[in-house]
Amino acid sequence: MTVPSDATPKQPQRDPEDVLQQLGGSWHWALGFALATLIPGVLILVWPDETLHILAVIIGLQLLVAGAFRFVSAFSHSSDGGSRLAGVLIALLSLLAGVLVLRHPMQTIGALSLIVGVFWLLTGVLTGYTAIADHSLVHRGLLFGLGALGAVAGIVVLCFPVESAVALTRLLGLWFVLLGVFELVLAFALRSSTRRTLTTGPR
Repeated sequence: MTVPSDATPKQPQRDPEDVLQQLGGSWHWALGFALATLIPGVLILVWPDETLHILAVIIGLQLLVAGAFRFVSAFSHSSDGGSRLAGVLIALLSLLAGVLVLRHPMQTIGALSLIVGVFWLLTGVLTGYTAIADHSLVHRGLLFGLGALGAVAGIVVLCFPVESAVALTRLLGLWFVLLGVFELVLAFALRSSTRRTLTTGPR
């Protein structure tokens, strides 16, 4: 007697949180986040003579994309409520900063510096807090270094105001590249850790 096709047991639906945890914890996702920071930095440095409008559009789009990556990354591991909340706050700050930049792309140099500087400073502090507070994280030292670099970038942008779009372009482009390279190192460190875990197996 054959079993009707409609009687075949259905696969259980996966919890959205589990999907985000698996996606955000992969080194491919971390690599995508690194490239989303590095590529805009390279573009900014390659075209230093572009108008402030173009600079604002590139930065605004980068912040929106970074916000999406940050939101998923907040669910990348079984963390406590504090570190996950910090990750979600970073994502919301990134999205908010991106919207502010894109909504008024013809804003002044000072306004653009203020938005990016405050964003980098706050997210750097929150990232450093996550690295210190969450003992389950892999490569906490690298993550803390990334947070410290972001905080320093924010302080530099806020404390050393520039008077021309070209100078601002070079400054922001340089920091985007530095942050992107650091995130790239973090992604490959995560890949190495993942492969080591798959090879040795859970203990």
